[in-house]
Amino acid sequence: MKRFAQYAYLILVYGFLYIPIIVLIVYSFNDSKYSLNWEGFTWGWYESLFANDTLLKVALNSVMVATLAATLATLIGTLAAVVVYRYEFFGKQLLKGLIFILIMSPDIVMGISLLILFVSLQITLGFATLLVAHITFCIPFVAVTVLSRISGFDKNLIEAAKDLGASEFQTFHKVILPLLMPAVVAGWLLSFTLSMDDVIISFFVTGPTFEILPLKIYSMVRLGIKPEVNALCAIMFGLTLVIVITAQSLLKEKK
Repeated sequence: MKRFAQYAYLILVYGFLYIPIIVLIVYSFNDSKYSLNWEGFTWGWYESLFANDTLLKVALNSVMVATLAATLATLIGTLAAVVVYRYEFFGKQLLKGLIFILIMSPDIVMGISLLILFVSLQITLGFATLLVAHITFCIPFVAVTVLSRISGFDKNLIEAAKDLGASEFQTFHKVILPLLMPAVVAGWLLSFTLSMDDVIISFFVTGPTFEILPLKIYSMVRLGIKPEVNALCAIMFGLTLVIVITAQSLLKEKK
């Protein structure tokens, strides 16, 4: 009876989370533009989506920002994790705490604070401010991902490299980085996903000259849900699912 209750609880939770997504994906193949009734199967909305030059341009903008933000955030976050793990310095515990605070901080708080910063510095909102904002909120996730893996290292490997005459750069390049690579790639994939899906922070820091896909979808939904939006959301969910599964598989320890 206890096992049955556990399974029922899991089914209820996962059903609540994923049934709306499944319904959205199913209706992206519905041959009806306005009715919620099932009118038949069609690929037409996906064809219409890929024929929409505006949406494709906005999607390309999102991919470009996400790629740059994930790459730079991964570089900075990886170095930060290595520094926190290997070296003792004043304010080390404060730095670790600040990393976790950024992860737990509400998006709207970060969005407004970055907006105030950019306005105070008289920086025009657009591509540059959006990229800086995405790098900022992606760095803590990379740092935590890499730090969780490096914490399980055998420190004797680093000491052995030093005894054999390896410099700091050689130790990092030849010993630490290869061992960290699965976590580094997972951090990049996670950052890419977060950047592609972000709405709240992007809403505050982007300007009218540069538009990204999440904000475009938000503006389209406010005017009514079109079948092309269902198709676009289904594609984004599929890509996000693949990226998350890949990241999780890379973080698993090999037996």
